[in-house]
Amino acid sequence: MASMFELLMELPLFQGVTRSRIEQTVGQAKFNFLKYPQGETIIRAGDPCQYLTFVISGSVRSTIVNANNRFAVGQTLKAPAVIAPDFLFGRSTCYPCTVEAIGTVGILQISKADYINILFSDQVFMFNYLNTLSVNAQKALEGILSLTTGQIDERIAFWIIALTQPGSTDITLSCRKRDLCSLFGMQRAAFEAGLISMKERGLLDYTGKELFINNRAALLNLLSNSGEDAE
Repeated sequence: MASMFELLMELPLFQGVTRSRIEQTVGQAKFNFLKYPQGETIIRAGDPCQYLTFVISGSVRSTIVNANNRFAVGQTLKAPAVIAPDFLFGRSTCYPCTVEAIGTVGILQISKADYINILFSDQVFMFNYLNTLSVNAQKALEGILSLTTGQIDERIAFWIIALTQPGSTDITLSCRKRDLCSLFGMQRAAFEAGLISMKERGLLDYTGKELFINNRAALLNLLSNSGEDAE
């Protein structure tokens, strides 16, 4: 069984840091280790993001729902993972998602104040966090371009990449087809043809009310390749 320090070294934002540095960090900051049983809510959408929250064992289900409940994106995050790290700072510092435990889940929380001290204690910590923020900002730019000129597969790819995290699995987009057509700015026939094409390529499956994403990485590659083609 992995030690606490080995678990910490595998976490996003802590990768690349030596064990001795991790041991020193644990000694200087307060780490809160929590356990949640199956189905318990860990985070509710709208909760203040006062802690950096890591999944250190088990899996969680994270769901983002829009204001009128017509559109929802769900994803499963498996340990090691960090939940919505880009909402710790900035104009909006509330969690955008509701997170529930799948089975028994181990959670690590670090307060914002302690995490700020950690960031300034070592350049590796700072680089990891800045890199996470930069990746999220860049995917938003790619998405805006795909929404204005891209095909349906590029538009779906943007929404999925923008609303889910790297490494997430079991991704679902729940929405009625007519609302999806309006959301993506597509005629029904073109939208249906796009879904059929994506299913044939193994990118997703679908019903009348849900899209099931088979491969998030393939959607990310699709966006990246479309950007290269545009050049």
